[in-house]
Amino acid sequence: MTTGPQSYDELRAAIQARLDRLAPGQQRIAQLLLTDPDGTALRTISDTAKRAGVHQSSVVRFASLFGLSGYPALVGLCREHLTGQAQLVSRFGRAEEQSRQEDLLAATLEHERQNLTRTITRIPPEQWEQAVELLATAESVHVMGLRKCLSVAELMAYLLRMVRPGVHLVSPVAGALVDELRDLRAGEVFAAVSIHRYTADTVRAFEEARRRGLHTIAFTDNEASPLARLADVTFTADCEGVTILRSVTAFITLVQALATGVALRNGTRSRDELLHDERLLEAFGVYAL
Repeated sequence: MTTGPQSYDELRAAIQARLDRLAPGQQRIAQLLLTDPDGTALRTISDTAKRAGVHQSSVVRFASLFGLSGYPALVGLCREHLTGQAQLVSRFGRAEEQSRQEDLLAATLEHERQNLTRTITRIPPEQWEQAVELLATAESVHVMGLRKCLSVAELMAYLLRMVRPGVHLVSPVAGALVDELRDLRAGEVFAAVSIHRYTADTVRAFEEARRRGLHTIAFTDNEASPLARLADVTFTADCEGVTILRSVTAFITLVQALATGVALRNGTRSRDELLHDERLLEAFGVYAL
């Protein structure tokens, strides 16, 4: 059974991909969804049909065409999108308020401390050991994170490369994701970082890795995340911030600790990797001092 879009972004991408092939009435419905999702979130089916100049049954068929169970499911995706926009506005308002009070730095420090405490204390020891074992012993490790999560993925790949070979950062340019995933092999590890709103390429790559038999490790924001539903090991981090943008501080701490855990787990092998790196750094004059 085909699974329909799980978010408004996925619905938008699906509509855009088929827009030129839709019938005129369907195109009017599509344009309404693409240009005014917030309004659609609040409209009844009769209002939407009237605005698109179609019968209500056409709206129902449109939802079914994209794998949705009906108009309520279509509206649900638009409402999630509206909620996300409202949260962004709310975070902006909180940031402005903190700035006016001249204690933004202090508030941020305290908030991040709480994020870290909640994140670390809910990790079971056996889950931590499983992740360290997978990252230390797999023949290859693939790490992926896009948009805001790219910095976390880059740091994780960089740190793991320092203590073990065979680490690959999946960072596709436009249209090249398939090329990046071509060499995935069963038994390897695929670690992905994504928070709401979840990047479609990251989710698709994670699904492909699982389908091919790789061990999957997710770094995400809650158990309802599409990554959490697929992962062998899931780390959920508190990502709420006092400023406009969400926080990735807890993820940074996690990947640094995991890299250290891998180094300790591999012992001599990790020391050899570090010594080899130092010789190369010196030979190429990487650092000024």
